[in-house]
Amino acid sequence: MARPFFNKPINHGKRIVPAKSNEISPLQQKPLFSLEYLNGKHCLSKCEKKEKAAFADTLHRLSQIPWIEIMGAPRHGLGHEKIEQKQIKASMPKHIKDDTNIIAFRFFGKAPMVGYKKGRVFYVLWLDRDRTLYSHGS
Repeated sequence: MARPFFNKPINHGKRIVPAKSNEISPLQQKPLFSLEYLNGKHCLSKCEKKEKAAFADTLHRLSQIPWIEIMGAPRHGLGHEKIEQKQIKASMPKHIKDDTNIIAFRFFGKAPMVGYKKGRVFYVLWLDRDRTLYSHGS
């Protein structure tokens, strides 16, 4: 028994073709960085000149490769690590939801910049230059 016409999925035909998406996945794109929420004790203004230079260098290096490669890189290289929100000792910005993944990249030795990714943008929240923002283990 044939299904009614309006229940059939329309994928393609002589005159109907699937739309091609011009949108590129954020994982295939190179990251953008926002310092919009970076302030307080763990702000860029608290960094020494060499830390600021290392931060700028890290942002530049990360901005040259797509997210998919960054996600596969070692955490102490250009890669990242996930940090559970409950580990963060600073107050969480109000706009951060409970299910937001907090991640850290190393910017100066083992000192991390910590924030979150939304689309292709990484929002830097803290520069943990003295490594006191969360427990780093060994």
